[in-house]
Parts: sequence; C-alpha cells; structure tokens
Amino acid sequence: MLLIPMLVAALSHTTTEDPGAVFNGRARELQVKIPRIEATITIDGELNEPVWASAATLSGFSQYAPQDGIPAADSTRVLVWYSATAIHFGIRAYQPRETIRAALSDRDKISADDYVQILLSTFNDGRQATVFMVNPLGVQSDGTLVERGTLPGGGFLAGAVQAREAPDLSPDFVFQSKGRVTDWGYEVEVRIPFKSLKYQAAASQTWGVNIVRKVQYRGYEYSWAPAQRAAQSFLSQGGALTGLTDLHRGLVVDITPEVTQRTEGVAGVAATATEPQGWGYVGRRPTIGGNVRWGITNNLTLNGTANPDFSQVEADAAAISFDPRAAISFPEKRPFFLDGIEQYSTPNTLIYTRRLVQPVAAAKLSGKVANSDLAFLSAVDAASASTTGRDHPVFNIMRLQRDLGTGSRIGMAYTDRLDGANFNRVLDLDGRFVFNKLYSLQLQAAGSATKRSGVQTNAPLWEARFNRQGNAFGWRSQFTGIADDFRTQSGFISRTGQTHANFSPRVAYFGQKGALLEQLGYDMVFDEIWAYKNFFHGGDARDKKLHFNLNGQLRGGWTVGASLLLETFGYDPSFYNSRYRIEIPRAGLPSDTLPFTGTPRIPNRDYVASIASPQLKFLSFSAVYINGQDENFDEWSNAHIEYWSLTANIRASEQLRLATSYIINDYQRHTNGRRVRRQRDPRLRVEYQVTRDIFVRAIGEYFTDYVDVLRDDSRTNQPLLVFDAASKKWVRTTEHTANSVHGEFLFSYKPTPGTVFYLGYGSNLSEPEAFAFGRMTRKDDAFFLKASYLFRL
Repeated sequence: MLLIPMLVAALSHTTTEDPGAVFNGRARELQVKIPRIEATITIDGELNEPVWASAATLSGFSQYAPQDGIPAADSTRVLVWYSATAIHFGIRAYQPRETIRAALSDRDKISADDYVQILLSTFNDGRQATVFMVNPLGVQSDGTLVERGTLPGGGFLAGAVQAREAPDLSPDFVFQSKGRVTDWGYEVEVRIPFKSLKYQAAASQTWGVNIVRKVQYRGYEYSWAPAQRAAQSFLSQGGALTGLTDLHRGLVVDITPEVTQRTEGVAGVAATATEPQGWGYVGRRPTIGGNVRWGITNNLTLNGTANPDFSQVEADAAAISFDPRAAISFPEKRPFFLDGIEQYSTPNTLIYTRRLVQPVAAAKLSGKVANSDLAFLSAVDAASASTTGRDHPVFNIMRLQRDLGTGSRIGMAYTDRLDGANFNRVLDLDGRFVFNKLYSLQLQAAGSATKRSGVQTNAPLWEARFNRQGNAFGWRSQFTGIADDFRTQSGFISRTGQTHANFSPRVAYFGQKGALLEQLGYDMVFDEIWAYKNFFHGGDARDKKLHFNLNGQLRGGWTVGASLLLETFGYDPSFYNSRYRIEIPRAGLPSDTLPFTGTPRIPNRDYVASIASPQLKFLSFSAVYINGQDENFDEWSNAHIEYWSLTANIRASEQLRLATSYIINDYQRHTNGRRVRRQRDPRLRVEYQVTRDIFVRAIGEYFTDYVDVLRDDSRTNQPLLVFDAASKKWVRTTEHTANSVHGEFLFSYKPTPGTVFYLGYGSNLSEPEAFAFGRMTRKDDAFFLKASYLFRL
C-alpha cells in the first residue's frame, strides 16, 4: 500500500524540477527550445533557485581564436530560460581559480578580464546583435554589433589577425547581473528585461544567439556555436532560440531629467579686495534639460532631447598624427546620440554626430520594420556653431537599409545642414553583398551639394571594396575616390581631393596543440594615393606604400609583430603653397621671397617592432617601436624617425587600477642630424572602484611639442616664412615648444545607465620649459556637477 504514494511523490518531484534539455554546440545542436517559466528570482550570482534546474543548457563550446574547430580547453555551461518580461542566463565557467582575471571596474572596462559575451540577434537576420558582457564579478559591458565587413587585421600596428568584428560598446542598456568566483571557476547570473531590447512583432519568435567566452590566461576565445574563422559573418553562424511566445515588453517610456552646473576659472576676476587681478571663479547658472525615450512598438524607438548637457565626462586624449595633411576624428560619447548609433553607420563616415556641437533640441526615430532598418535625426544646433554666430544650424539626417539574402544589404543616406543662406547636402547609395560565404563586395556612390557665400559646388565620392575572409588565405582591397569639392558637414572625411587604391593579401599559419607559436600571420600592403584630378589624366600616384607585416600569437596570449615599410611621398602643392614661402637674403637690400615648391618625392624606409602581453595577474603592457627614414612634413624633406608607444595597465588590487602610456615621436634632419620636431605625451589614469556603482578617477597628461626653426632643408637651405594673420605679413618661424598639462578629477556614482551623479574638476596649464614643473601658467579650469535620474515607466 505504501508503494502507490511513493510513486506519486516521485512523479510529482520529476514534474516540478524537470531538468532542462542540453544542447551541445560541437554536436551542432543549435536550435534551442528554451522553457518559459513564470518565476521571480533574486539576481545574486548564485544559481541555486529551483527554476535553474529546468533551464535549457548550452554546452560543448569550441575554440574560435586563435584557431577554430578545437574543443574548448575550459568547460562552460550556460543555462537559459525566459518569463513574460525578461530572459535569464546562468553562466558556469570552469577554470583554475588562481588563473581567473577579474576586478571591480566601471562599465565597459572589462576587456582585460575574463568575460562571457551574450550575443542576441532579436531580429534573427544574421547581421546585427545586441551584446551583453559580464566578468566573473558580474561587472557589465554592453553594446551593439552590426557586421559591415570592417575587420581589422594585419598592418604594422596590429597584432595577430582578428577574425570577427568587435562590438561597439558605446550604447548602454539596462540589465541586471551578479557574479562570484568559486573554487572551480566563476558563476554569473544575468537578467535582461525585454524593455531593454528591440525585437520582432511576431507572436512566436526565433532569436539568433551565441555565447562567446574569453579566457585571458590562455589568450583563447571560445564559442558555443562552432563558428569558422573563414567566413564573412560570425553572427550568421550562431544558433537560435526558438518558440519565444507572448513576450510582454510593456510600456517603454524612459524619462531622464538632468541638471548640470559649471563654475569656471577666469583670469582678472577679483579674488580678494587686496588682490584684484587674481584668478577668480564665475558660477554659471544651473542648466536643466532632459531626454525622453519612447518605445513606440517592439521595433521602433523615438528619442527626444531638450537643452541637453553634452559635456564629456572624460576629455579626449591627445592624439599624435603621423600625417598632418589628414584630420583626426574622435569617438562619440554623448548619451543621446549613442542610443541606436549603429543605425547611422555609413561607409566613409558620411554621418558623424559630433558635427552637432550643442543642440538646443533634437529628436530621432530608429528601428527595424520587416527587413528594413530606418533612422532619422533632426536637430537645431547652437548659434555659436554657425558661420555668422547668429543663425541656428539645422540638421536633418536619414539612413535607410534593407536586408538582402544572407548577409547582404543595400542602403541610402541623406544629410542636410542648413546654416542661414548656406547649406550642405549629401546623398549616398551603398551596398554590401556577401557570396560563397568567404567573399564580400561593398559599393558606394555619393554626391554633395554645398552653397557658401552664394556659390554652389557639387562633387562626387565613390568606393568599391572586395574582400576574401579565408582562414589561411584572404585579402582586402579598396578603391576610393573623393573629389576636391566634396563636402560633408554632417560627416567626417579626413581628406578630400584624392583617389586611393589598396590591396592587402594575407596568409596565416596555425601551430599544433601545445606549440609555442599558435598563430602566425603575414600580409603585404600595396597602397597608392593620387591627387583626384591627376588620376583621371594618367598622372603618377602621389603617395606609394609597400608594407611587409609579420604578426604572431604565442602560447598564453602574447602577441608580437615586425614590419618593413617602404614608402615614397610626393609633394602636394595644394597643402604647402599657401602655408610657406622661402626667404632669400639680398646684400644691402630687404630680403626677397620665393614660392615654396618642395622636393618632388621623399623616399622612406621604416622598421617596426611590437609586443603585447596578455592580462597577467597584476599587469598587462604593450610596446611599439619605429625606427628608420621617414618624411619630415614640417619642412617636406627626409628625416630620421624614432617613435615609441608604451602602455602599461597595473592592477594594484581588485579595486585600484593604474593605466599609463607614453608616446614619443622624434624627427631629426638627415642633412645635419638636428632635431626638427619632437612630441612627447605621457598620460596616467588612476581609478579606485569603491563599489560597482561608485568610483573616483584622477587623470594627468602632459603634451609637449617642440619645433625647430624651419628651413627649405632639401633645396635652398634658406629660412621658411609663414603667414602671420595679425600683421598680415610673412614672418620667420622661431624655435618653440608648446607644453600643455591637463589634469582632471571625477567622483562618479552610476548605479544604472541614465542614473548618474558626477562631481569633477578639470584644469589646463602650460609652462615655457618642458617637464620643468616650475613656471606653470593656468590657462583654464572648471568645477562641474551633473545629476540625472532614469524614470522607467
């Protein structure tokens, strides 16, 4: 009689704690039916609630980098289930405890840690994914990945060839995560609410999914789906979560009011009654603004902002340019533009939101409808950004893209900037076509119409790229033309008026298991640039480059590289003729001037060596060294170059981190060995993470730029004159050094994206003698406060 009750109890126990199915990636069990469970759990980093026993399990990971197709040396099990409002992931990552690399850090600062990356392709298009990353302590990093064929790899400043595109970590999403280190590895619990995602409108959905794990002590990257490196797309090789039904995103309205206040240092303001010419401070009136984000549907989002604070929490680091003829761009950091920024990407950066300086108001719509991505941005900029200083520039930017087949896409973009009676308009058509898995062809044609001071100019831009992403053999090729009068005041073009052709074949060797050399890549770069007009008249290329690059990855994640650079640069009269003249002395008479014509061609031969360590327990570092004959752009002549770029990241404890870098760029004339230019840029950033939400940071940077008296070094040896706008005369250059010192301090409380409190101070100083730290002159400084709060309705 006791047998029947015991059997009933056993069956009841099996039903309530029915173990979920196991899906082995190496066995290509990639179609995952995850259970829907109506349960509420506490995100605490411990997978001990009964609901986890019923979750689907993803196992059987494979190595992806540096070599694919090998069973992962470290075991990983990922548990997955979903409720009506969120999807849950439980991660168990196995490895020796003493090898784990993890620290408390700010958001998006875990690339040197061990981490697990969740890629969710909610539209299941094999082209784009939302990326959620966590380290062993649950510290978050997130962003988006849209595959566009822009794979890095090779080159004289690169390490081993990278086989997949990196995500853009600029956007931030609201999700919960906690983690802990265990005796067998680490365990992390993740909850991603559907409010933070855009997805299809279908009643039953299939989402693309893959899980990637980075193991720092080995230098390996593992993938749940057995993806191959010889492919144009990584996302399309992932698995799928099937049969997702009755998802409740709910009302998605995020309101983020913010207040900022800035107190600026001003010279000549009375500090005290007895010191009227001191350095005083002027407190600006607090600025109140805010952002609104409305999820109109599951796949369309409307953002608006009024009187926003677009200050940057961390200033752009100084950049040393190898070629002063080309402008330098900086990444977007402002929150309003980061939401959906992946939708505005175009070849040749025809949309560059940092062109909007300080919008008075802006709105944008972005999302995906059927197989089409759409994005529209409209903004009114501050009058200070206009040509006259009185008008408010108006921007209208539109981007449309449509999926074709597997991995292919066509798109168009239109940008319009109105500035009083002036305007700049650009129309772009582009497409990327993937075929036979390994090959991609990217085409672009654009035209600009610009009106300034009553004169209108029209000009084209065109580009073709053809790539092969093989594992052992591949190539990249580019053919781009940008006319002299092409302008994009809503985008970024580093230099117009040139035609650029590039072909870079590469081969790779992969070592046997346990070998010291795990991957060796060799590539060559054939690169030529013509003046745009000369190209169509059979003219010779202005700049010619032939690079030989060798890059390898050693056991344990070390990377090394060596390069030989053979180059010639042709004189560019459009850059120099208006900047310089040559002074010709005359006995007993005022000196005369001659046009600066320059040496027709400068030959270069540079040698490059590089090394980078993996993340060791307390330290990681890298070094790049260049030595050889290079171009002296200041005088357009030959010079000897010595370039060092040194970086080190020190983890003094789980909470204290120091990031240091030092760059030296030194040029000496070949004619007399005298230094003609030297740039040095040491930088130190110290961060102390009090908790996951609170940190303090101090940054110090010293940038010094020495320039000798310039002369016509390669021809007449006479002094060079530059035009002085104040006196409207040609004057001699002088030996001078510009020494700037930048320091900043920040207290940050950031419990979730959108809710922040910043209190900071920044200062810029200068001194006449480099690194003397004596007669410092304060140029400007400021205290600032910012507070915002995310109301999620």
